[in-house]
Amino acid sequence: MADLLPCSLVWLRRDLRLDDHAALAHAAARSERVVLAFVLDPVLLRGPRMGAPIVQFFFDSLAELREQLREVGSDLALLEGDFATELIRLAKHVDARAVFFNGDYDPAMAQRDAGVSAALRDAGLETHAYADHVYVRAEDVVQTTGKPYTVYTPYRKRWNARIAEKPRAPYPSRAGLGAKLLPAARIGPTHAVPKPEAYGHTSSDRYPRGGSAEAQRLLAAFIADDANEYLDRRNLPAVEGTSRLSPHLRAGTIGIRTCMSAALDARARRRSTFAGNIDGWIGELTWRDFYQQLLVHFPRLAHEPFIENAKDIAWRSDERAWNAWAMGATGYPIVDAAMIQLNETGWMHNRLRMIVASFLTKHLLIDYHDGERYFEQHLADADLAANNGGWQWSASTGTDAAPYFRVFNPTLQSEKFDARGAFIRRMIPALAKVPDAYVHAPWTMPPIVAAECGVAIGQSYPAPIVEHAFARERALAVFSHALKKRM
Repeated sequence: MADLLPCSLVWLRRDLRLDDHAALAHAAARSERVVLAFVLDPVLLRGPRMGAPIVQFFFDSLAELREQLREVGSDLALLEGDFATELIRLAKHVDARAVFFNGDYDPAMAQRDAGVSAALRDAGLETHAYADHVYVRAEDVVQTTGKPYTVYTPYRKRWNARIAEKPRAPYPSRAGLGAKLLPAARIGPTHAVPKPEAYGHTSSDRYPRGGSAEAQRLLAAFIADDANEYLDRRNLPAVEGTSRLSPHLRAGTIGIRTCMSAALDARARRRSTFAGNIDGWIGELTWRDFYQQLLVHFPRLAHEPFIENAKDIAWRSDERAWNAWAMGATGYPIVDAAMIQLNETGWMHNRLRMIVASFLTKHLLIDYHDGERYFEQHLADADLAANNGGWQWSASTGTDAAPYFRVFNPTLQSEKFDARGAFIRRMIPALAKVPDAYVHAPWTMPPIVAAECGVAIGQSYPAPIVEHAFARERALAVFSHALKKRM
């Protein structure tokens, strides 16, 4: 015990759990006592990068985490204000000698961490940072030349080889942690977990539920059931074909090693046909690591397109078109249903994210940055790396982007992935009685059919804001002009 630190702080950020937690595991191994702390940042919570769904998700998760700590006689030190000032104050109060935390690949957050760490060290505190948010660190999957990968397929090949060599087991669970946690009485009074309204956000019972218990439930249900048909169902927005774990991975209510371990164990135990499905899901987790490592190697992606010439794309400023897209009133049912799902539930199916992003950037020629920010403000899983990566892919401006001449036809996408219109009808009641033959393009209904199902195009449901063939040709002309040096 003589070599152990008497007390250490674990500075929580996007790792709101007690299991499979790198910083917590290391702090517990090296300290006699541990205090978990979270610092509320009023500027960030009220800023443009934080929307109501993600704030509510974080606060729900903090409340659950606090209850878990109180059940074993400790508490969450919930602070508010300047990160370094609050952590130093708490460290002095509990006689902590070190601060352990998990690193963040978001360039702005990495800069914050560097500044806070310097201030903590100046105050005489040790600082220890760990890789926790990704399965494989950015520096561990690079080309033989040392250069980063900018295309997904070769990245995944090397990523697969890396995990085959050295799969990462989850960090020790909360079992036995109770003896390490500082008693609540010694931590003293801390802030109550606030409501989103305290920072200008509106709560909703339709937003995804936070907390590690919900994350574990979703993972178990997915592995036991939905993963069996993942490849067939993941692109169908009308069914529960995905894990729904993205908000939990974003907030860290579940560890990425826990997810990978469950997937690999299930693949090893079950029939061969299951392997392809689970590998499809592991591929999505690989995309997550891929986008995260891009931010490390190319931090400018947070602000600008990867393709230099893409800065010359002549984006349009069209308030009417923007409002129609944002409010789900473009006249294209699959686009509108997707945006309504986003606005009302704080979540959007991944296939739909590609469809609406393509529509905004190609059909309406509106800057992908605007769509990226809108998603950031409305998604419970808003993550800079994945959000930026997805938007740059759709806008044909990124590292592994879709060719600029790929312009999704929203009607064909709708027919393919929502064939019977079940998702559309669920989200747009005005189209509930439209026959299958017209639900993807209701403006094509004969007047008698429209009258029978109670739809008046341009009144009860909008006419298309732009014609697809025209929009496609316009996008090709604009993109080819800007990107011609790359061709």
